[in-house]
Amino acid sequence: MSAAVLAVKDLRVHYGPIEALRGVSLEVPEGQVVALIGANGAGKTTALRAITRMVRASAGSITFEGAELTRLAVHEVVARGLAHAPEGRGIFLNLTVRENLDLGAFLRKDTGGIAADRERCFALFPVLRERASQVTGTLSGGEQQMLSVARALMSRPKLLLLDEPSLGLAPQVVERIFAVLREVNEQGVALLLVEQNAHKALRLAHRAYVLETGEVVMQGTGKELLASPEVRKAYLGE
Repeated sequence: MSAAVLAVKDLRVHYGPIEALRGVSLEVPEGQVVALIGANGAGKTTALRAITRMVRASAGSITFEGAELTRLAVHEVVARGLAHAPEGRGIFLNLTVRENLDLGAFLRKDTGGIAADRERCFALFPVLRERASQVTGTLSGGEQQMLSVARALMSRPKLLLLDEPSLGLAPQVVERIFAVLREVNEQGVALLLVEQNAHKALRLAHRAYVLETGEVVMQGTGKELLASPEVRKAYLGE
């Protein structure tokens, strides 16, 4: 098994008196796809937000390439090589597609590399090239989700965190986004994926974890969890 690029150990997060994460431990091996599945309210989004320092951990450790993240600011986490495409997309609706993409590279100074990566994003999502000068608020939901993923890629991450990339999207758009995620992973970027569509997530994932009420209750390869009777009944509607 590859060395872990991300290691989370005994992570706890509180919202006031409520403990949202109760000692969560997980690893993302270098270059692999790891899925987090579970019901609404299980703590999946909180886990991603804690890893990227958008919420503060109460206890536990988060190490990325061996360096502890729990005392870093959000922009310092991005500079280390993590990017987050959040639930709800988090794009700037009053800016153009191109401006949103360029903001994804705000920590970078390599003008030529930024231009090359913008072209790469346009190749991954050709509709974004067509909409490059369009204000983002006028895009469809699927186009906005594509932009959210593309903007995260503009920071050249080693690890990309994605929160519900298929939520509320038409099936053909979901297929396109998952095809891009597979391609991005094949190019060497590790993925940590939170996804309600458990079937799609587990088919893409090398490893997966099931969260229930803030705790990891099951883990294994994507294939193992796809074959698990408990997972099939609880998350695959079988």
